[in-house]
Amino acid sequence: MEMASHRADGFAALLHADGPASGLEDGLGLYGWLVGSWHMDVVRRMPDGRTVGSDGEIHFGWVLGGTAIQDVWMAPARTSGQTPQMFGTTLRVYDPGIDAWHIVWSDPAKQYYARQTGRADGPDIVQTGTDARGDQVRWRFTEITPDSFHWIGERAAADGWRIEVEFFARRMTG
Repeated sequence: MEMASHRADGFAALLHADGPASGLEDGLGLYGWLVGSWHMDVVRRMPDGRTVGSDGEIHFGWVLGGTAIQDVWMAPARTSGQTPQMFGTTLRVYDPGIDAWHIVWSDPAKQYYARQTGRADGPDIVQTGTDARGDQVRWRFTEITPDSFHWIGERAAADGWRIEVEFFARRMTG
C-alpha cells in the first residue's frame, strides 16, 4: 500500500504547479484568477422549459509546470452526500502562438466531452467549440469579480444559442 501512495505523491508533484510559468504570466492571467476553490449554485434549463437546481463545487489549480490550469467541477457538492450528477475536469492550456487557450472538458459520469478555444471578449471569457456529438457549444464566464462569476453553457440551435446550464460561483478559498 505504501508503494501506491508513493506513486500518487509523485504523480501529484509532477502534475501540480505553484503558479504560472515564468514569462507567460500575462497570457495565463485570463484564467489564472480562478485558481482556488469555489461554491456554486447550478441551474439546469430543461428542453421542456423547467429548471432544475442544485449546489456544487469547483476547484482550479496550476498544472504542467504552470503552463496550464486544470479544474474539477462537481454537482451536487460532496457535502450533500448525493451521487454526483456532474463530475468532470477541464484542462486549459495556454497557446502563446495564437494568444488563446486550448480547452478539453471530460465528464465520465455523463460521458460528455467537449473541445474548445477560449479567449477574452471584453470583460468576459468566451469558449467556443464542439462536443463529442459534433454540436457547437459556447461556454461563457460573465459578471467576473475576484470572488464570483456567472458561467453560462449554451448549445447552438436553429434560432441562435440555447442556454442549457448556468453556474453562479462564489470563492471559498484563493
